[in-house]
Amino acid sequence: MTYRLLNTRRDAGIEYLTLNRPEVRNAFNAQMIAEITDWAGRVAAEAGTLRAVVMAGAGKAFCAGGDASWMAETISYSEAENLRDARALSAMFRAIDELPVPVIGRVHGAVMGGGAGLAAVCDIVVAARDATFGFTEVKLGLIPAVISPFALRKIGVSAARELFLTGARFPASRAYEIGLVHAVVAPEDLDASIARYVAELMTGGPEAVVAAKRLIKTVAGLRPDEAEAFTPGAIAARRTSPEGQEGLRAFLDKRPPRWSR
Repeated sequence: MTYRLLNTRRDAGIEYLTLNRPEVRNAFNAQMIAEITDWAGRVAAEAGTLRAVVMAGAGKAFCAGGDASWMAETISYSEAENLRDARALSAMFRAIDELPVPVIGRVHGAVMGGGAGLAAVCDIVVAARDATFGFTEVKLGLIPAVISPFALRKIGVSAARELFLTGARFPASRAYEIGLVHAVVAPEDLDASIARYVAELMTGGPEAVVAAKRLIKTVAGLRPDEAEAFTPGAIAARRTSPEGQEGLRAFLDKRPPRWSR
């Protein structure tokens, strides 16, 4: 499908998504939210043919949060209209968060508000050294409510207390310290770093990578005794699966598994 505010392409099992509103630093509006949600639904349905997703922003920024003209419209919305609007935004973040394949964020420039929320729903984030982040909603008299479940899982309560309450902007180095990003590189090295992560993902069993992502979401926050209801069965299923059998045999035979050839 062709989108108006997104660019997509697929290459060797990798889906590349680029937010394409560079004139407003890829800020969200209702149309972009709808397009990303639709895109995520299509990718989820085709996950069996994909190994990973790479998400980026066109132009000088990854995503600067909400578009000013879109936010201006919401001033005149009723509470019910605002609720509908916020639910659509929440559904977009959830759709990305629930993609079964790994999502890699390629972030640069402004990563503000909802843009920081996008970083939070990526599994792996590579940031340019000069990227600037911020949960800046309180500066507008708002709160980062919709992105909070995803951001809190990434940065924890302590960092959220500082950054949600102050709305302060912070550099990529600080984003790395709190776990919002996983690598900070020179801007000219972004694509090479992304390529290395993609290559590393391709060495894992395709089904195992999907199962590992599901494992994280299932087990996170559980006590060991609670997790025991799921984890033994999960590893037993992988060991007896065709992919697991191939991986174990390849290891014992000291050869690459078939999926990595």
